[in-house]
Amino acid sequence: MKVLGSLSEAMYTIGTAGHVDHGKSTLIKALTGIDPDRLPEEKAREMTIDLGFAWLRLPSSREVSIVDVPGHEGFIHNMLAGVAGIDLALLVVAADEGVMAQTREHVAILDLLELSHGVVAITKKDLVDEETLELVRLEVEELLAGTSLAGSPVVVCSAATGEGLPELVDALERELAQTPPRRDIGRPRLPIDRVFTLPGLGTVVTGTLTDGSLEVGEEVEVVPGGLRARIRGIHSHGRAVERAMPGRRTALNLPGLEVEAIERGMVVTRPNWLVPTTAVDVRLRVVPYLRRPLRHNMGVIFHAGTARVSGRLILLDRDEARAGEEAWAQLRLSRPVAVVRGDRYILRDPNDTLGGGTIVDVHAPRHRRFHLPTLVRLERLASGPPQQRVLELMGPHGHITWGELIAQVAMAEMEARQVVEGLIALGQVVALPPQGLEADTMLATSQALERWWRVAAEALGHYHRQWPLRRGMPREELRSRLHLPPKAFSALISLWEGEGKVRLTGEAVALSSHRPQLVGEQRRQADLFLEALRQRPYAPPSAGALDPELLSYLEEEGLIVRVAPDVAFAREAYQEMVDKVVAALQVQGRITLAQVRDMLGTSRKYAQALLEHMDRCHITMRVGDERVLRRRD
Repeated sequence: MKVLGSLSEAMYTIGTAGHVDHGKSTLIKALTGIDPDRLPEEKAREMTIDLGFAWLRLPSSREVSIVDVPGHEGFIHNMLAGVAGIDLALLVVAADEGVMAQTREHVAILDLLELSHGVVAITKKDLVDEETLELVRLEVEELLAGTSLAGSPVVVCSAATGEGLPELVDALERELAQTPPRRDIGRPRLPIDRVFTLPGLGTVVTGTLTDGSLEVGEEVEVVPGGLRARIRGIHSHGRAVERAMPGRRTALNLPGLEVEAIERGMVVTRPNWLVPTTAVDVRLRVVPYLRRPLRHNMGVIFHAGTARVSGRLILLDRDEARAGEEAWAQLRLSRPVAVVRGDRYILRDPNDTLGGGTIVDVHAPRHRRFHLPTLVRLERLASGPPQQRVLELMGPHGHITWGELIAQVAMAEMEARQVVEGLIALGQVVALPPQGLEADTMLATSQALERWWRVAAEALGHYHRQWPLRRGMPREELRSRLHLPPKAFSALISLWEGEGKVRLTGEAVALSSHRPQLVGEQRRQADLFLEALRQRPYAPPSAGALDPELLSYLEEEGLIVRVAPDVAFAREAYQEMVDKVVAALQVQGRITLAQVRDMLGTSRKYAQALLEHMDRCHITMRVGDERVLRRRD
């Protein structure tokens, strides 16, 4: 793909909707000159089966993408894949038939997706009289009343004669002028609706880009699946571009990926943030015309983005949800999907659209049904202020990493940063470490800090009682008790040290009140051992017979130096021996083990243990059977 330019203005995608054979594809071809029906079977049956694509240049010179969806009831799943990323709906109603079954279902789906911008095209004007046209117009207005598309402009036209098409284009432009551009929060997602290969290029995927931009040369990940590739080229509206912006139909050339490994429903995004899930908490709204209630634990088909997955509906606040009702629910899915908080979804069974709404939480744990705290938390996640949503996303444990938060919070990173910094300023949240917000920075509530301290204080207290002579618990052991990553744990220990709660000695952590000390029999044994070392400073008694804890205490306190498991010298004696060896080496340049033995008047065992310890301490270095001083640069 040759790179020619970039697309940087606000981008929009229009999606068709309407009953089968009402002229959606014919209308798109009349408006754009592009036939959206691309499959041979579609040509033969004169009916859209899968998604079709085109683009339209408006009088203002703005280009908009168009997704043409099938109207046949048997292909509603393809329709749902097409409308997931649209900004404006073009509802097509044939004047000679009026509102039909799929017209009503498509409008219900658009309403569940809360799509609030649309234009109605009453087509085939040339086939009916004015009285029929007026009746169809009233029927359409009645259908849209009470939905998110209520009040949408209605244009009467004919694709066959061209009458009304300029007015339709003008209506689309006016409505798009009132449509907010797609947000750019720096986390691009391209839900895949087509995947194919081209000679000389390899795998190509297409979709409508949301939430961020993608550039040629950028590394991307396909989720679920974790496949990685680097974008070789980007196409949009029939031309190569350097950068694709949110809201535009986009084709990505991803060389090196096998086309068989990719399917509709997967998402192309930047690596290492979008984690697929099999359980989501949702706000559910049941379609108003449903004749039977939705029941707890019933099987459903879940549609989000271009994904279509079977699952089970877990009602959290009732046993059944009737037509027009809203409920809190969890969806447990048969396989992972790549979704985020705030995404819209639709529920269907094999025959009907049942309802839909908003994803409130991803990676949701199992909940107790009719559990008031759970329902309150979901309400806050769905409609609370930004500060409340951030706090709720920290979950029942009250902590989350910055990287995890920005992947879930459904805000631009700058907005999320301002919210978190505000909570930190108010003392409601602590950042570990406090310097800047990085992906692995731990954010914790005051309740989480208190809970970590209770666990740490109990663990350290128990450790001190079990090992009273040790300076403290190894840092890594305490970290594992708190289940914290190293960076956050180090920051937490520093915080506690600054507050005077703990004391650090090397790699040991202790309560500030803890002081290793000898009492009773331990004191007597220590005194006897130290006296024996002083009596025979260069050939001391074996240390192996002494209690290991007592021996470690004497070593940590600096009273002895253990040079081998069963050989320890008094600190003063050890330093004297080292000084003598170093002084001899400074004069002689080299020294043997036998010479050290004779110089100190000790045995080979002690001389060897001393020299090996000096080697480990990088004072000396063995060269053959001799030692030399190690150079110190």
